[in-house]
Amino acid sequence: QVQLVESGGGSVQAGGSLRLSCAASRSIISINAMGWYRQAPGKQRELVAGITSNGYRNYAESVKGRFTISRGNAKNTVDLQMNSLKPEDTAVYYCHGRREIYRDYVDYWGQGTQVTVSS
Repeated sequence: QVQLVESGGGSVQAGGSLRLSCAASRSIISINAMGWYRQAPGKQRELVAGITSNGYRNYAESVKGRFTISRGNAKNTVDLQMNSLKPEDTAVYYCHGRREIYRDYVDYWGQGTQVTVSS
C-alpha cells in the first residue's frame, strides 16, 4: 500500500527558512495531486498549499509570497519551501496525496513533521 513520508521539519528562528519534502513509498502508481496541510495546537487542520498534476497551485492567504510548493523530479514527491517563517507558522505539517480513479479517488496522508518557529 502507498504511504507518504515527510522530512525536513525542525526548529528555526523567526525570519528563517525550512524546506519540507514528501515522498511516496511506491512510485509505480502516480499520485495526481499533492499538497501540504498543517495543524497547530487547539486549531483545525488547514490547507497550506496544493499542486495538481497540470501544475495548478493554491496557497493559504497567510503563506502567499512566503511559501512555494513544487513537484519533485522523482515520481510522487512534493516539496514545500518556507521562507520568512513566523512564530504563527508553528504546527505539525502533513503531506497529502490524491490518486484519481474513474469516478473516484483515494487519499493518502503522511504522519506529520513538526515545524517550530521561535521569536
